[in-house]
Amino acid sequence: AAASGGGLWRRPAAGLGRAVRAACGSGRAAAPRAEELAERLRRSEGEKEKREIPKDPAQRRVRELAMLSKQLQQVHPNVLAKVLKQGTVYQNEEIVVINKPYGLPVHGGPGVKNCIADVLPILAKMLENMKAEPLHLCHRLDKETTGVMVLARSKEVAERIRLLFKTRQVEKTYWAISLGDPDPTEGIVEIPIVEKEVQSHQLHYKMTLAPNYRLSPEDGKVVKIRKNRNAESAVTRYRLLASSSACSLLELQPITGVKHQIRVHLAYGLGCPILGDHKYSHWSKLAPQKLPEITLKRLKLQQSKARHLPLHLHAHRLSLPLGERIDLVCKPPLFFQKTLEKLELDIANN
Repeated sequence: AAASGGGLWRRPAAGLGRAVRAACGSGRAAAPRAEELAERLRRSEGEKEKREIPKDPAQRRVRELAMLSKQLQQVHPNVLAKVLKQGTVYQNEEIVVINKPYGLPVHGGPGVKNCIADVLPILAKMLENMKAEPLHLCHRLDKETTGVMVLARSKEVAERIRLLFKTRQVEKTYWAISLGDPDPTEGIVEIPIVEKEVQSHQLHYKMTLAPNYRLSPEDGKVVKIRKNRNAESAVTRYRLLASSSACSLLELQPITGVKHQIRVHLAYGLGCPILGDHKYSHWSKLAPQKLPEITLKRLKLQQSKARHLPLHLHAHRLSLPLGERIDLVCKPPLFFQKTLEKLELDIANN
């Protein structure tokens, strides 16, 4: 949808009128249903999008990723289950581990036709040595986040793993490409997080920091302030792996599991928003992320096209204590790897 820029609804009324007349003839045929007209317009827009292929390879990749996310919502559930099967990185008698694709929601909701939860019964039947019982979700990742995702073969195992997550016995390691360098280059962000309503040209909600301390304007001393009763404790360990082109590759370990924790701690706690995180690059408005000139140059991207950049956040490793500790690792998706190359963020030694 991002790639098309909402072009479907910018078609002139005359074009729609022609489509209606062509479908209805001179009144002899029955009027087509609205769904049929909408489908014709969608097909027309799809053909238009295919014709308008950007010449720049970076812009082509951005467009292809947006199209892939769109296609995942349109494919048959069997096809989606096959995509997830191909992304299987580990399985035993208790769990199945997949490399979650970009742009695919874990749960259903408004406007969501396809999600991981809905195709788990189909995926279960496709896997080798698998009973026809559906798989079970153990945790979740955001729609835009890629990487390690654990599924359980039974309700009992799922409950055990959920308890491990809840009691913080699962070691989670993420990789993120951020704008700017964190100072210091290694440390722990320990600031509570709360969801707040943001008043701007469009009403929306964001997670934000709710610190228990502030600096006194009089003498600069740290002063304890009243705790927000709705705030949740949030702790993130971070480490700089590489730095170049006004960007950084960070290794992150969320100790807690608050909604959008890594994104908020990086953007508002360290002042280093994740590349492609348009939601948390500004506080008071909804607007595309503003990128430094050197970053745009290395990515061969115009600022006007930056709004299509995907979120560069990847669940790289997960260590699960199931009897013996199981280390599960997923390589970053191709778009993430290409960005690392273009920004000259070398991870050969990491």
